[in-house]
Amino acid sequence: MFLSRLRPTRNVLFSAGLATAIAASTLAAGPAGAEPDHAHCGSQTGDAGRPSWTDHAELGAKLAGLAERSDGLVSVEEIGRSNQGREIWAARVGAGERVVLAQSEIHGNEKTGTESLLSLLRTLAAPTPRAEQLREQVTVVVVPKMNPDASEIDRRGNDRSWADVVADFPQLATAEPAWNYYTGILQGDDYRERPGFDVNRDFHPDLDYVPAPEDFPGFSAAPGWYIHPESQAIRDLYVGLQAEFGTVDAFLDLHHQAPCYVVDGGDDRVTMSLSGKFVDIENHQEYNNGYDLDLSKQLTLAAYDELQQANSPFSNITLYPQGIDLPGTALGSFALNGSGTVLFEVRGQTHSWGAKQRGQLITAVERGVMGIIQAVADGSAREIDPGRYDDIPDRG
Repeated sequence: MFLSRLRPTRNVLFSAGLATAIAASTLAAGPAGAEPDHAHCGSQTGDAGRPSWTDHAELGAKLAGLAERSDGLVSVEEIGRSNQGREIWAARVGAGERVVLAQSEIHGNEKTGTESLLSLLRTLAAPTPRAEQLREQVTVVVVPKMNPDASEIDRRGNDRSWADVVADFPQLATAEPAWNYYTGILQGDDYRERPGFDVNRDFHPDLDYVPAPEDFPGFSAAPGWYIHPESQAIRDLYVGLQAEFGTVDAFLDLHHQAPCYVVDGGDDRVTMSLSGKFVDIENHQEYNNGYDLDLSKQLTLAAYDELQQANSPFSNITLYPQGIDLPGTALGSFALNGSGTVLFEVRGQTHSWGAKQRGQLITAVERGVMGIIQAVADGSAREIDPGRYDDIPDRG
């Protein structure tokens, strides 16, 4: 077995047993309360609000409960283990020919997406005509907590040293550590005793890539290496879905940004930024395996349009900065492999915003994801004019 392809045995962990259907969850949310004048907009410690977020053990219990209560509609499997041995779970609902894959918490202090994906599973497994129709049209696979080690210590990077990497990849013994290796203080987190990596720079558009010492330390506009068990698990899940469906129609990555960006040209604080562009394709033609920027723009617009509905309180949705070239991200790598890819950047991280506006932000993410699922399910995504993408307001 290649060291770069440590494929886990995929065992379904929780099978449905009870015939109890999951009650439908709502995507609506009440209007936002006024932003307090003293709202924090910088680095803040001691307000992570961790008890309000789902930790690793709670996630396992919640997924098990969902699978059991859904009467077979939701299945859960272990797709890998983190560096510290924690399970990485994927949940699946629906049996349609189109497939949407979504992940959250690749950065462990960006937790809103995890709650959104749990709520989404309840919505899609509900005994409603709309949910039943969606299950017939689309297959939805979600990884609610992709980086559980980082999540447990509430920080961006995973819990893995360069020595751990070399132990798994002896050919890297003479290589310099990867550029995204944290060994100091970042965003208030001390990596000196427990170093780690930004896992969202460890992806490579060649899904069969084997780490080579000459590719280190690398840099931000170069591909990553699949040197971490967390990124390997997502890569292998993606490859498995490609084999099953022919393609992964949509890949969604749920993140957080700073809490107090404003809409360009105004002073309204941004609820969430979206993007469908992550690479400069002219720089990566050797990896072009069906790159479809228009599809990514159409899916981004599907989320944006859903959040602009008349009954939506989420008016301050903006376009994430476009001048980036990141083939080493999951979004960039999977876009180069032909998937429509969309970035969600909801406001605030746990170290700077805590659990403030928690419910509303969870709903904003879920609603945007549902807009994409609906557009993929009925094929309407391809009818959206991608030219409207540039009309989304810029993030100031």
